[in-house]
Amino acid sequence: MSGNGLGRRELLGATGVAACGLALTACGSQGAQARPSLKGKVLAKTADVPVGGGKLIEDLKIVVTQPTQGVYKAYSSVCTHKGCQVGTPADNVIRCACHGSEFAADTGQATKGPATAPLTSFKVKVEGDGIVVA
Repeated sequence: MSGNGLGRRELLGATGVAACGLALTACGSQGAQARPSLKGKVLAKTADVPVGGGKLIEDLKIVVTQPTQGVYKAYSSVCTHKGCQVGTPADNVIRCACHGSEFAADTGQATKGPATAPLTSFKVKVEGDGIVVA
C-alpha cells in the first residue's frame, strides 16, 4: 500500500471509471450533430418511386417508398443495427446488405434481424409531382 491510502486496485479502478466516462462522453457527442431541417425539402419525384419499391437518396441518407399506389413513406437509410446504409427497396422490403436486416416498406419496422429497432421515419406529403418532407 502506498502512503496516500490508495492501493493498486483502488487506483486502477478509479482510472478505469474515469476512462469509461471519457469514452461515453465522446460517443454521446459524436451522434449529437445537428441535421439541417428537411421540412419542405423535395426528396423525389413520384414517378421515380415505383409501387412496391422505392428510391434511395444517398446524400440525405433517406429512403422513400411507395408500399401501395399513391402512398409514400420516408425513412432514414441508416440501419438501426450497425449504422450501414440500407439498399433501394424492392418487393416492399428495405434490406441492409451488411448483416441481412430487413425492414417493412410501409412501417419501417424491423422484420428480420439482427436489427430489432425500426428505421426512423419522416412525415412526407405529395406536392405536385414531388414527395416533400412535411
